[in-house]
Amino acid sequence: MTLRTAPKLWEYTEIKLPREVSRETARMYLTEAAETGRWELARVHVYPDGHRRITLRRRVYRVARTA
Repeated sequence: MTLRTAPKLWEYTEIKLPREVSRETARMYLTEAAETGRWELARVHVYPDGHRRITLRRRVYRVARTA
């Protein structure tokens, strides 16, 4: 008997931005990532000292063989 695991549906990446990066610059960077790499915003964590940890995700598409 073999154990099957569920297929991975999402791929994640993490971006860390220092506090010196403005919101406008961060927005431009995230917009570029969304348009070119098909990433979407999953989570933003702003730390007390001002730096941000941003988690992006995108759907993993599995292509089935036809031949």
